[in-house]
Amino acid sequence: MTAVWQTARFAIDLAEPRVMGIVNVTPDSFSDGGSHASTEAAVRHCAQLVEEGADILDIGGESTRPGSPAVPLDAELARVLPVVREAVKLQVPISIDTYKPEVMRAVLGLGADIVNDIWALRQPGALNAVAAHPACGVCLMHMHRDPQTMQTAPMEGDVVPAVRAFLEAQAKALLALGVDASRIVLDPGIGFGKTVAQNFDLLARQRELLVSGWPVLAGWSRKSSLGAVTGIETAGERMAPSVAAAVLAVEHGAAIVRVHDVRETVAALAVWRAMKRQQQGKVLDQ
Repeated sequence: MTAVWQTARFAIDLAEPRVMGIVNVTPDSFSDGGSHASTEAAVRHCAQLVEEGADILDIGGESTRPGSPAVPLDAELARVLPVVREAVKLQVPISIDTYKPEVMRAVLGLGADIVNDIWALRQPGALNAVAAHPACGVCLMHMHRDPQTMQTAPMEGDVVPAVRAFLEAQAKALLALGVDASRIVLDPGIGFGKTVAQNFDLLARQRELLVSGWPVLAGWSRKSSLGAVTGIETAGERMAPSVAAAVLAVEHGAAIVRVHDVRETVAALAVWRAMKRQQQGKVLDQ
Protein backbone atom coordinates (compact mmCIF):
# COMPACT_ATOMS: atom_id res chain seq x y z
CA MET A 1 0.00 0.00 0.00
CA THR A 2 1.20 3.48 -0.80
CA ALA A 3 2.21 5.48 2.27
CA VAL A 4 1.38 8.77 0.56
CA TRP A 5 -1.80 10.08 -1.05
CA GLN A 6 -0.64 12.39 -3.82
CA THR A 7 -3.00 15.35 -4.33
CA ALA A 8 -2.84 18.59 -6.27
CA ARG A 9 -0.94 20.61 -3.65
CA PHE A 10 -0.13 18.08 -0.93
CA ALA A 11 1.46 14.67 -0.56
CA ILE A 12 -0.59 13.37 2.38
CA ASP A 13 1.39 11.05 4.65
CA LEU A 14 -0.77 8.01 5.40
CA ALA A 15 1.63 6.43 7.86
CA GLU A 16 -0.80 7.80 10.47
CA PRO A 17 -4.61 7.76 10.05
CA ARG A 18 -6.02 10.99 8.66
CA VAL A 19 -9.29 12.71 9.55
CA MET A 20 -11.38 14.20 6.73
CA GLY A 21 -13.86 16.77 8.03
CA ILE A 22 -17.24 17.04 6.31
CA VAL A 23 -18.53 20.42 5.13
CA ASN A 24 -22.05 20.17 3.72
CA VAL A 25 -23.01 23.25 1.71
CA THR A 26 -26.53 21.92 1.29
CA PRO A 27 -29.95 22.86 2.68
CA ASP A 28 -31.04 19.21 3.02
CA SER A 29 -28.17 17.27 4.58
CA PHE A 30 -29.36 14.25 6.58
CA SER A 31 -26.82 14.91 9.32
CA ASP A 32 -26.73 18.62 10.04
CA GLY A 33 -29.98 19.98 8.65
CA GLY A 34 -28.33 22.50 6.37
CA SER A 35 -26.72 24.43 9.22
CA HIS A 36 -23.72 25.29 7.00
CA ALA A 37 -25.65 25.97 3.79
CA SER A 38 -24.60 29.61 3.35
CA THR A 39 -21.13 30.49 2.06
CA GLU A 40 -20.26 32.38 5.23
CA ALA A 41 -21.38 29.58 7.53
CA ALA A 42 -19.57 26.96 5.45
CA VAL A 43 -16.31 28.93 5.44
CA ARG A 44 -16.52 29.39 9.21
CA HIS A 45 -17.15 25.67 9.57
CA CYS A 46 -14.09 24.90 7.43
CA ALA A 47 -11.89 27.02 9.68
CA GLN A 48 -13.40 25.45 12.81
CA LEU A 49 -12.76 21.90 11.58
CA VAL A 50 -9.14 22.74 10.78
CA GLU A 51 -8.75 24.17 14.29
CA GLU A 52 -10.24 20.95 15.68
CA GLY A 53 -7.61 18.88 13.89
CA ALA A 54 -9.01 17.98 10.49
CA ASP A 55 -6.26 16.86 8.10
CA ILE A 56 -8.50 17.24 5.03
CA LEU A 57 -11.74 19.12 4.33
CA ASP A 58 -14.44 17.53 2.15
CA ILE A 59 -16.85 20.11 0.69
CA GLY A 60 -20.10 18.98 -0.91
CA GLY A 61 -22.91 20.87 -2.60
CA GLU A 62 -25.37 18.01 -3.15
CA SER A 63 -26.90 15.72 -0.56
CA THR A 64 -26.48 12.02 -1.32
CA ARG A 65 -28.74 10.68 1.40
CA PRO A 66 -31.06 7.86 0.28
CA GLY A 67 -33.86 9.26 -1.86
CA SER A 68 -32.26 12.66 -2.30
CA PRO A 69 -32.97 14.45 -5.61
CA ALA A 70 -30.18 15.43 -7.97
CA VAL A 71 -29.04 19.07 -7.81
CA PRO A 72 -28.75 21.06 -11.07
CA LEU A 73 -25.21 21.89 -12.17
CA ASP A 74 -25.62 25.66 -11.80
CA ALA A 75 -26.95 25.30 -8.26
CA GLU A 76 -24.08 23.05 -7.19
CA LEU A 77 -21.49 25.41 -8.66
CA ALA A 78 -23.12 28.37 -6.93
CA ARG A 79 -22.93 26.54 -3.60
CA VAL A 80 -19.38 25.20 -3.69
CA LEU A 81 -17.24 27.62 -5.71
CA PRO A 82 -17.37 30.54 -3.21
CA VAL A 83 -16.53 28.14 -0.37
CA VAL A 84 -13.63 26.55 -2.25
CA ARG A 85 -12.15 29.98 -3.07
CA GLU A 86 -11.84 30.66 0.65
CA ALA A 87 -11.09 27.12 1.85
CA VAL A 88 -7.96 26.74 -0.30
CA LYS A 89 -6.43 29.54 1.78
CA LEU A 90 -6.51 27.35 4.91
CA GLN A 91 -3.44 25.37 3.80
CA VAL A 92 -4.98 21.94 4.20
CA PRO A 93 -5.99 19.59 1.39
CA ILE A 94 -9.43 20.44 -0.02
CA SER A 95 -11.62 17.62 -1.32
CA ILE A 96 -14.79 18.13 -3.34
CA ASP A 97 -17.63 15.65 -3.01
CA THR A 98 -19.09 15.67 -6.53
CA TYR A 99 -19.81 13.39 -9.48
CA LYS A 100 -20.19 16.14 -12.09
CA PRO A 101 -17.13 16.61 -14.34
CA GLU A 102 -17.95 20.31 -14.78
CA VAL A 103 -17.74 20.81 -11.01
CA MET A 104 -14.53 18.79 -10.85
CA ARG A 105 -12.82 20.96 -13.45
CA ALA A 106 -14.07 24.19 -11.87
CA VAL A 107 -12.91 23.41 -8.34
CA LEU A 108 -9.57 21.98 -9.47
CA GLY A 109 -9.08 25.23 -11.38
CA LEU A 110 -9.54 27.09 -8.09
CA GLY A 111 -6.84 25.02 -6.37
CA ALA A 112 -8.80 22.15 -4.82
CA ASP A 113 -6.78 19.00 -4.24
CA ILE A 114 -9.06 15.95 -4.32
CA VAL A 115 -12.14 14.71 -6.18
CA ASN A 116 -14.33 12.52 -3.96
CA ASP A 117 -16.88 10.82 -6.23
CA ILE A 118 -19.72 8.60 -5.01
CA TRP A 119 -20.11 7.36 -8.60
CA ALA A 120 -16.41 6.39 -8.84
CA LEU A 121 -16.07 8.48 -12.04
CA ARG A 122 -18.80 6.58 -13.91
CA GLN A 123 -20.59 9.70 -15.09
CA PRO A 124 -19.74 10.73 -18.69
CA GLY A 125 -16.56 12.80 -18.77
CA ALA A 126 -15.61 12.26 -15.12
CA LEU A 127 -12.70 9.88 -15.74
CA ASN A 128 -11.17 12.28 -18.22
CA ALA A 129 -11.73 15.28 -15.93
CA VAL A 130 -9.53 13.65 -13.28
CA ALA A 131 -7.02 12.13 -15.71
CA ALA A 132 -6.51 15.51 -17.37
CA HIS A 133 -5.28 17.03 -14.11
CA PRO A 134 -1.56 16.48 -13.51
CA ALA A 135 -1.72 15.61 -9.81
CA CYS A 136 -5.14 15.76 -8.12
CA GLY A 137 -6.07 13.01 -5.72
CA VAL A 138 -9.23 10.98 -6.22
CA CYS A 139 -11.43 8.89 -3.95
CA LEU A 140 -13.44 6.22 -5.76
CA MET A 141 -16.54 5.07 -3.86
CA HIS A 142 -18.72 2.02 -4.38
CA MET A 143 -22.44 2.72 -4.73
CA HIS A 144 -25.11 0.20 -5.66
CA ARG A 145 -27.71 1.74 -8.01
CA ASP A 146 -28.12 5.50 -7.33
CA PRO A 147 -29.06 7.77 -4.39
CA GLN A 148 -32.73 7.72 -5.38
CA THR A 149 -33.04 3.90 -5.43
CA MET A 150 -30.03 2.45 -3.62
CA GLN A 151 -31.89 1.55 -0.42
CA THR A 152 -35.10 0.37 -2.09
CA ALA A 153 -33.26 -2.63 -3.52
CA PRO A 154 -29.87 -3.03 -1.76
CA MET A 155 -27.19 -5.50 -2.77
CA GLU A 156 -27.61 -9.22 -2.28
CA GLY A 157 -25.14 -11.85 -1.14
CA ASP A 158 -21.52 -11.40 -0.09
CA VAL A 159 -20.75 -7.75 -0.78
CA VAL A 160 -17.06 -7.68 0.12
CA PRO A 161 -15.65 -9.35 -3.03
CA ALA A 162 -18.15 -7.47 -5.20
CA VAL A 163 -17.13 -4.11 -3.74
CA ARG A 164 -13.43 -4.95 -4.05
CA ALA A 165 -13.78 -6.05 -7.68
CA PHE A 166 -15.71 -2.92 -8.63
CA LEU A 167 -13.24 -0.55 -6.97
CA GLU A 168 -10.26 -2.36 -8.48
CA ALA A 169 -11.81 -2.05 -11.94
CA GLN A 170 -12.42 1.68 -11.55
CA ALA A 171 -8.90 2.25 -10.22
CA LYS A 172 -7.41 0.33 -13.15
CA ALA A 173 -9.44 2.46 -15.55
CA LEU A 174 -7.65 5.50 -14.12
CA LEU A 175 -4.26 3.80 -14.36
CA ALA A 176 -4.96 3.09 -18.04
CA LEU A 177 -5.38 6.84 -18.58
CA GLY A 178 -1.99 7.55 -17.03
CA VAL A 179 -3.07 8.45 -13.50
CA ASP A 180 -0.40 7.46 -10.97
CA ALA A 181 -1.47 4.87 -8.40
CA SER A 182 -0.43 7.17 -5.55
CA ARG A 183 -3.32 9.53 -6.43
CA ILE A 184 -6.03 6.90 -5.78
CA VAL A 185 -7.94 6.03 -2.60
CA LEU A 186 -10.89 3.61 -2.34
CA ASP A 187 -14.12 3.94 -0.33
CA PRO A 188 -16.41 0.90 0.18
CA GLY A 189 -19.46 3.17 0.35
CA ILE A 190 -21.00 2.41 3.72
CA GLY A 191 -24.76 2.89 3.46
CA PHE A 192 -24.83 3.26 -0.30
CA GLY A 193 -27.05 0.37 -1.36
CA LYS A 194 -26.11 -2.07 1.40
CA THR A 195 -28.05 -3.58 4.27
CA VAL A 196 -27.06 -2.99 7.89
CA ALA A 197 -25.48 -6.44 8.05
CA GLN A 198 -23.58 -5.85 4.81
CA ASN A 199 -22.21 -2.54 6.09
CA PHE A 200 -20.86 -4.21 9.21
CA ASP A 201 -19.48 -7.06 7.11
CA LEU A 202 -17.50 -4.45 5.17
CA LEU A 203 -16.15 -3.14 8.47
CA ALA A 204 -15.33 -6.56 9.93
CA ARG A 205 -13.62 -7.67 6.70
CA GLN A 206 -12.25 -4.30 5.66
CA ARG A 207 -8.70 -5.64 5.39
CA GLU A 208 -9.81 -7.73 2.42
CA LEU A 209 -10.18 -4.47 0.52
CA LEU A 210 -6.54 -3.61 1.23
CA VAL A 211 -5.43 -6.54 -0.90
CA SER A 212 -5.96 -4.27 -3.90
CA GLY A 213 -3.01 -2.17 -2.72
CA TRP A 214 -4.79 1.18 -2.41
CA PRO A 215 -5.56 3.02 0.84
CA VAL A 216 -9.12 2.82 2.15
CA LEU A 217 -11.27 5.76 3.21
CA ALA A 218 -14.12 4.87 5.59
CA GLY A 219 -17.24 7.01 5.94
CA TRP A 220 -19.36 5.81 8.85
CA SER A 221 -20.20 9.17 10.38
CA ARG A 222 -23.82 9.40 11.58
CA LYS A 223 -24.96 6.70 9.14
CA SER A 224 -28.33 4.99 9.59
CA SER A 225 -26.66 1.62 10.23
CA LEU A 226 -25.27 3.10 13.45
CA GLY A 227 -28.78 4.16 14.36
CA ALA A 228 -30.06 0.67 13.61
CA VAL A 229 -27.71 -1.01 16.08
CA THR A 230 -27.87 1.68 18.80
CA GLY A 231 -31.48 2.77 18.62
CA ILE A 232 -30.43 6.40 18.12
CA GLU A 233 -32.89 7.63 15.49
CA THR A 234 -31.63 11.21 15.08
CA ALA A 235 -28.52 11.43 12.90
CA GLY A 236 -27.10 14.42 14.75
CA GLU A 237 -27.13 12.47 18.02
CA ARG A 238 -24.96 9.62 16.71
CA MET A 239 -21.61 11.14 17.65
CA ALA A 240 -20.55 8.37 20.06
CA PRO A 241 -21.23 5.45 17.69
CA SER A 242 -19.71 7.44 14.83
CA VAL A 243 -16.46 7.93 16.74
CA ALA A 244 -16.45 4.26 17.72
CA ALA A 245 -16.94 3.23 14.10
CA ALA A 246 -14.14 5.53 12.95
CA VAL A 247 -11.69 4.01 15.45
CA LEU A 248 -12.75 0.49 14.48
CA ALA A 249 -12.28 1.35 10.81
CA VAL A 250 -8.76 2.58 11.51
CA GLU A 251 -8.02 -0.53 13.59
CA HIS A 252 -9.09 -2.57 10.56
CA GLY A 253 -6.75 -0.70 8.25
CA ALA A 254 -8.51 2.46 7.06
CA ALA A 255 -6.07 5.24 6.22
CA ILE A 256 -8.64 8.05 6.23
CA VAL A 257 -11.93 8.47 8.09
CA ARG A 258 -14.54 10.93 6.84
CA VAL A 259 -16.36 12.44 9.83
CA HIS A 260 -18.63 15.22 11.04
CA ASP A 261 -17.31 15.20 14.62
CA VAL A 262 -13.68 16.09 14.04
CA ARG A 263 -12.57 17.11 17.53
CA GLU A 264 -13.97 13.96 19.12
CA THR A 265 -12.57 11.66 16.42
CA VAL A 266 -9.11 13.22 16.67
CA ALA A 267 -9.16 12.72 20.45
CA ALA A 268 -10.30 9.10 20.12
CA LEU A 269 -7.56 8.37 17.60
CA ALA A 270 -5.00 9.84 20.02
CA VAL A 271 -6.05 7.12 22.48
CA TRP A 272 -5.82 4.49 19.74
CA ARG A 273 -2.38 5.77 18.77
CA ALA A 274 -1.16 5.61 22.39
CA MET A 275 -2.23 1.98 22.59
CA LYS A 276 -0.42 1.21 19.34
CA ARG A 277 2.78 2.78 20.64
CA GLN A 278 2.65 0.58 23.72
CA GLN A 279 2.07 -2.50 21.57
CA GLN A 280 5.15 -1.56 19.58
CA GLY A 281 7.20 -1.17 22.74
CA LYS A 282 7.48 2.62 22.55
CA VAL A 283 7.45 4.29 25.95
CA LEU A 284 4.91 7.07 26.44
CA ASP A 285 5.89 10.28 28.22
CA GLN A 286 4.73 10.09 31.83
